[in-house]
Amino acid sequence: MSTRRKQICIIGLGRFGGALACELAKSCDVLAIDRDIQLVNELADDVQRALCVDASDYNSLAAAVPREFDEAVVGIGDHLESSILCTLHLKKIGIPMIHAKANSRDHAEILQAVGAQHIVYPEVEAAERLAKQIFHPNLLDFIPLAQDYLVMDLAAPDAFVGHTLAALDLRRRLDLFVIAVKAADGKTFAFLPGPDKKIEAGDVLVLLGKESAIETVQQSPEEIERVLRESGSNPQ
Repeated sequence: MSTRRKQICIIGLGRFGGALACELAKSCDVLAIDRDIQLVNELADDVQRALCVDASDYNSLAAAVPREFDEAVVGIGDHLESSILCTLHLKKIGIPMIHAKANSRDHAEILQAVGAQHIVYPEVEAAERLAKQIFHPNLLDFIPLAQDYLVMDLAAPDAFVGHTLAALDLRRRLDLFVIAVKAADGKTFAFLPGPDKKIEAGDVLVLLGKESAIETVQQSPEEIERVLRESGSNPQ
């Protein structure tokens, strides 16, 4: 029994839209649209369909994008009017989920008002990610969640090495949950490790918790080590 592939329309094939279209085409049926024929031709071999269409014209867009499409992404960023008109037209066509790239808060509010359900700020999000990685040098990757919670990859501080998860007791001390441990060799991945899991040099911890707790781990690992010594939890 075959599984139906999602049908996604990407409009605007600049750096953001083009990269997104190529990535989605690996598992979805992608229709890539731009009014620049050169961008369309460059992407034609990497997606299921690529068309040269002026998305700011309703009739042209409606002829190219059937309402049966599952989702659409408006990646037009440099032309504010075209971005807004394209989003409005997709809503009129009946596309159930519209993602739109915005360059400012005002732009985002207009896009939402005309039909976009999800706003994307690629440059802002990339800048925030880089800032966090510069500020937290041990932070290898993260996924933002609601209410300041993150799922993150964190290189285990030296103070953790040799201790078990039970001894570290991060859940009680910092409200941090260790959901996986990756070994330094990259071959061993312990998902939902037990309390007797001992942290080795080079391990990467996949943690769920607040960013403030991560800062505590990074900036004050010696405090945790002091607590461990006082509680008699020494490395075995």
